[in-house]
Amino acid sequence: MTPDVMILAAGFGTRMGALTADRPKPLLTVGGRPLLDHAIAAARAGGGRIAVNAHYRADQIAAHLADSPDIHLSIEAPAILDSGGGIKRALPALRTSPIATLNADAVWSGPPPLPVLAAAWDPARMGALMLLVPRDRAVGRQGAGDVARAPDGRLGWDRTDTGLVHTGAQLIDPALVAAHPGEVFSLRAIWQALIDEGRLFGVLYPGRWADVGHPEGLALAEAMLADG
Repeated sequence: MTPDVMILAAGFGTRMGALTADRPKPLLTVGGRPLLDHAIAAARAGGGRIAVNAHYRADQIAAHLADSPDIHLSIEAPAILDSGGGIKRALPALRTSPIATLNADAVWSGPPPLPVLAAAWDPARMGALMLLVPRDRAVGRQGAGDVARAPDGRLGWDRTDTGLVHTGAQLIDPALVAAHPGEVFSLRAIWQALIDEGRLFGVLYPGRWADVGHPEGLALAEAMLADG
């Protein structure tokens, strides 16, 4: 199974402070290349068609992707559409079921993330499958965890320090996104419905993952990559 991939890159980057005064967060560099290129590499290693959304300084992301005509760029203007709305806007370019999502402000150390998800996907039981890491392998993570995982893989919320961290990588049935009545909405609404139905699942990633959504995350991600 080779899912099409949505890379979420339309955030404002406000937590990065002055670093994003003149460029969007996905074009900040880690390990000598832009964060967006890390996400594209992860998408190509186990994914099919790729779509990227953009809002803040979208012209710079468009210029960066000018030599990648196979990547669909979905520009959100005048308003940003949030995670669910951004995927819904890009669905015409994403033709598989499930589709995968990746965040543009993350870096991976270990095997490509999408094959890990694909190996665990079970459409008969799952509406979405999150890729998770324990808190001690979530480099640069600020705050506690996100979810608890039952022995059968089903998820529920767990915002304590013992909760597992959602990396932003997931497989999700695109019909769930298409059916949402809103134009601007978070994926959290879909995840909550799936938790209620017992159809939100998670699988553990065997490597490390770095959250580069804040300034300190840049140096921490660099150090993680240097460690191998």
